[in-house]
Amino acid sequence: MIEKIYNYFRQSTGICTDTRQLKPGNLFFALRGPSFNANQFARQAIDAGAVAAVIDDSEYEITDSTILVADGLSALQDLARYHRAKLKIPIIGITGSNGKTTSKELVHAVLSSHFNTFATQGNLNNHIGVPLSVLSITEKHEMAVIEMGANHIGEIAELCTISQPTHGFITNIGKAHIGLFGGFEGVIRAKSELYNYLIKTQGTIFVNQNQEILMNMSKRMAEPVFYPNEGSFCKVELLGADPYVSIKTQGGGVLVTKLVGRYNFDNIATALCVGKYFQVPEGKAIKAVAEYVPENNRSQIVVKGSNTIILDAYNANPSSMEKALENLAGMEAENKVAIIGDMFELGDDTDQEHRAMGELARQLGLTEVYFCGKSMQLARDAFGGGYGFETRAALIDHLKSHPISGSTILIKASRGMALEQVVEVL
Repeated sequence: MIEKIYNYFRQSTGICTDTRQLKPGNLFFALRGPSFNANQFARQAIDAGAVAAVIDDSEYEITDSTILVADGLSALQDLARYHRAKLKIPIIGITGSNGKTTSKELVHAVLSSHFNTFATQGNLNNHIGVPLSVLSITEKHEMAVIEMGANHIGEIAELCTISQPTHGFITNIGKAHIGLFGGFEGVIRAKSELYNYLIKTQGTIFVNQNQEILMNMSKRMAEPVFYPNEGSFCKVELLGADPYVSIKTQGGGVLVTKLVGRYNFDNIATALCVGKYFQVPEGKAIKAVAEYVPENNRSQIVVKGSNTIILDAYNANPSSMEKALENLAGMEAENKVAIIGDMFELGDDTDQEHRAMGELARQLGLTEVYFCGKSMQLARDAFGGGYGFETRAALIDHLKSHPISGSTILIKASRGMALEQVVEVL
């Protein structure tokens, strides 16, 4: 059955799972979810020019135009595995608690400066996104970078069987989604599944020496590739980050990036290490990193009037929030303001972790802090002052009547808080 589907795939113009985005010649996969059943759109897909539709409900079977399978999602994943097995190129797998997408984009930029490189688009890094990414790799690509996310133990292991990485790295292991993994130990177990796969398949693992947990894990690896410290495969030195990260490469090159925050140094060093491993000339690698501009509310610098805004509102967890607050506190700006919002998916640790953020802000000596969201009111109590707003709307109303000026402002929260909307009133 997979060979039959693969023949259609080879004739197609790509995979589509949403008829609203279907292009003529696509192979349509009808997927199901808790509140949708795309089988009902199989006829619409065929009429719109799909070469065929893969369905898992015989009620919607159309003679010669549909392929009936037991489960649409499993068929999509199996097709990706089948396609991956035919690709004889390096694939770099990426996972981690923080910095996955930025690292992926930087690694892609460096490798693309010398090779025809595919990379995961956006954050298509789950059980649907990874197979779609693998199926987007063509014979023209010389290598690929695949991002893998997880919200439960076993997911990274499953995604590895689909993408079959030959190389890989974990950005870090922090307190992201700890409520979904049953605690921090569960996060460690889940993220280490990429290492487990690469060890089993004798792949190449890049290890950041500044990450203690990862260094402990490296003891069971045969030949890990270490970076960025003295004596490692790829030495990279942090020169500063106020606000933009500047570094010195192993070859002596000095680079000022368009990335803010000391926490982005690790992402940059990773990209340079991977580039060096694949023999990308250092000049090309430096140029690629220098020209990379973050977007989508990830560590962006936005200048509005007299304010400089560090917009990092794409997501947040205790580890990334801590780094962001420490970075703000360490900057030389005279007027520093933190606008921080609720962190989601922390489970039983929600109250404790939010209180910890308030205590940290106090210890760092921050004086002007805006706490947004119900959980962040616990942080405000721990901070012992600041401004508290249970909703984004209430925060925006306050800022309209009490504008901030002449300040360096950090905006950080989980995606669901949508705090990027605050920028409009600053």
